[in-house]
Amino acid sequence: MKIHSIKNLTIAALLTAIGILIPMVMPKIVIGPASYTLGSHVPAMIAMFFSPLMAIGVTLGTSLGFFLTLPPIIGLRALSHILFVTVGAVYLQKNPRIIQNIWKLQGFNFVLAVIHASFEVIVVFAFAYFGNLTNTAFDRNYFIFLFGMIGLGGLIHSMIDFNIAYIVAKAIQNQAKIPVFALTTKKMDIH
Repeated sequence: MKIHSIKNLTIAALLTAIGILIPMVMPKIVIGPASYTLGSHVPAMIAMFFSPLMAIGVTLGTSLGFFLTLPPIIGLRALSHILFVTVGAVYLQKNPRIIQNIWKLQGFNFVLAVIHASFEVIVVFAFAYFGNLTNTAFDRNYFIFLFGMIGLGGLIHSMIDFNIAYIVAKAIQNQAKIPVFALTTKKMDIH
């Protein structure tokens, strides 16, 4: 049991380290409070396949990378990921067979992306509303930007990163003994 815990702690540390490095080295597009960093959600999303606790821990660690390299609003958006990774990890633990059906998995991916993008929209709106974004006019253009760039852009970015995370997790499942994949195998053996 102790070896299993050490292995999971090591995996969480590696995912966190990768998550901190990603905003420092990967290509990114930053337009105001909107930012798109290639692969930025992947480490936390891989952690969702292990456990809710690992997903939360990796998300807290990776948020640090964004606070160190980008404006605070983007760091707060990264911190809001705790919500969607927790929901996603709990759901995967309770419904591991979802990974066996591509359409159900993509439906789950879409719902997760809606939660993800919604909380990022809320964070950016709250940050602007409470006066922390200078020269913010709450007009039509701002709301188009908020829901278009942060909302829709975030939804698409989230769905792409989830698919990358799933592909990576599936590729390393045998070496890493990823619980969601192992639960699926056990449930298949029983039936």
